[in-house]
Amino acid sequence: MDLVALAVAFGTVFLVELPDKTLLATLVLATRYRPLFVWIGVSLAFAVQTTVAVLLGHAASFLPDGLVRGVAAAMFLIGAVVLFREGRSHHQSSGEEFVANARDVRGLRQVLACFLVIFAAEWGDLSQLLTITLVTRYDAPVSVFIGALLALLVVSGLAVVVGRQLLRWLPLHALHYAGAAVCLVLGLLTVYELVA
Repeated sequence: MDLVALAVAFGTVFLVELPDKTLLATLVLATRYRPLFVWIGVSLAFAVQTTVAVLLGHAASFLPDGLVRGVAAAMFLIGAVVLFREGRSHHQSSGEEFVANARDVRGLRQVLACFLVIFAAEWGDLSQLLTITLVTRYDAPVSVFIGALLALLVVSGLAVVVGRQLLRWLPLHALHYAGAAVCLVLGLLTVYELVA
């Protein structure tokens, strides 16, 4: 178990996912459905998405090292720019657009509805791309999987339990800037390793 990879994956994905649309969608879902069912459905979607990201990252690790590091550096730097721009524009979404099609359902259908909403919203998401990149950077797929999934579970738990209060204390643009700073540091470290 690579504890550094686990910690970096947790911290990076946590910071990137906190101001993300999926937090807001989870918050809105929790106002419509039983919070436990929301968290279970969202967690299952995150588990599938993280598994796919780790498998893609592991497959990419068989490519030439210079190519992998170059793409990883580019992904981190692009992530920093995207997060900085989102923070700068103070983009705030209600999350309603992601749950508009979720009907009034009961029981296990709530779990399935939440799974489908987050599963669809998360494809190609920055946290998924960063998970792929972290697997290639650290070559520790299990550690990155655990760190990334834990971060996603904590963020979704926060959204379900204290989402509205959290957004009052932590402005979204500040979270975007923190995520951008982390991506920038990781990108610069990867560039340094590439040229050193």
